Amino acid sequence: MENLINPNVRSIEISGIRQFFNRVAKYPDAVQLTLGQPDFYTPKHIKEAAKDAIDGNETTYTANAGTPALLMAASQFVQKKYGLTYDPSSEILTTIGASQAIDVAMRTILEPGSEVILPGPVYPAYAPIITLCGAIPVYVDTRDTDFVITVDQIKAHRTPRTKAVILPYPSNPTGAVLSKEQGKALADYLMNESMFVISDEIYSELNYDGDHVSIAQFDRMKEKTIVINGLSKSHSMTGWRIGFAFAPANLMKHMLKVHQYNVSCASSISQAAALEALENGMEDPVEMKQEYVKRRDYVVDRLENIGIPTGRPSGAFYVFPDISASKLSSFDFSVKLLEEEQLAVVPGDAFSYLGEGFVRLSYAYKMEQLAEALNRLEIFWKRTVK
Repeated sequence: MENLINPNVRSIEISGIRQFFNRVAKYPDAVQLTLGQPDFYTPKHIKEAAKDAIDGNETTYTANAGTPALLMAASQFVQKKYGLTYDPSSEILTTIGASQAIDVAMRTILEPGSEVILPGPVYPAYAPIITLCGAIPVYVDTRDTDFVITVDQIKAHRTPRTKAVILPYPSNPTGAVLSKEQGKALADYLMNESMFVISDEIYSELNYDGDHVSIAQFDRMKEKTIVINGLSKSHSMTGWRIGFAFAPANLMKHMLKVHQYNVSCASSISQAAALEALENGMEDPVEMKQEYVKRRDYVVDRLENIGIPTGRPSGAFYVFPDISASKLSSFDFSVKLLEEEQLAVVPGDAFSYLGEGFVRLSYAYKMEQLAEALNRLEIFWKRTVK
């Protein structure tokens, strides 16, 4: 029966991040730096709001797009935080995490043969969704532009089949952010191009060196941009599965159809928790962000002292060091590190072929764990690179 399976499904693989995470299960004493999940608990006031919703029997379907109160809160949040204006009645969709928002966006705009430009190295979930839509991921090498895509790079890969470009900033895996100047340059070009922009801004509250910049802030960009966001990273709510898509009404009406026939609506209890997060948790990310800065600086300083080249990322909670001096592939490096020192990192090639020669370390872990991890990495590096 295998031959009856959708060939697009047969052609994709489980995420390299998850594949390596599963491999680590064989090493019970391993130190983990693999998953992009905050190590903080969901704030207490958010959990209490969810309990109140359960006790209040808020356990029925909601409107497909989300409860009116939550949509209003999401509208007010992005307006206050990022200067984005979206009508809660027609331009916002509550999704099951940012992942479903990405899926809905892709399935709404793509058709077989469409091309989507991706700045690599890049989060590995985009390309499989593109493939499932019968479309083609087109990778752009951003290794020489500090991992931020440029206008010239888009022009070089633009074809008549290009339907969209993805802007995933702050970036997983590199921590790169989009500056105002970079955003303006991209907007000046993209505003006149017949293509969509999918702006994945799930790490927007984890920008360490300035205010978050959204491409949708710029003139004439809202009409062609789908902004993806959510509460997983900002409020440590990964398991609650609440994300949002923001798009102009003429596009959102089609996205809503895809969402409706896919999941109906997000969890009513999770929506109640999200409402509390947006209305009364505006400052919840601040403490986490301050701690992440300390961890980032510690990890980067240790890597530099060990002799492993790495940049100082301005967002998210990852570093992406260059391990090419080891003369090992990213995968072999990661496997040997796990086997010999019981330290788990993610091979860079999990983030497309453009991640080869790098590994990703998450610093969403306690300082003690990071210290032990870097001790093990130092031992391995000194033994491997001579």
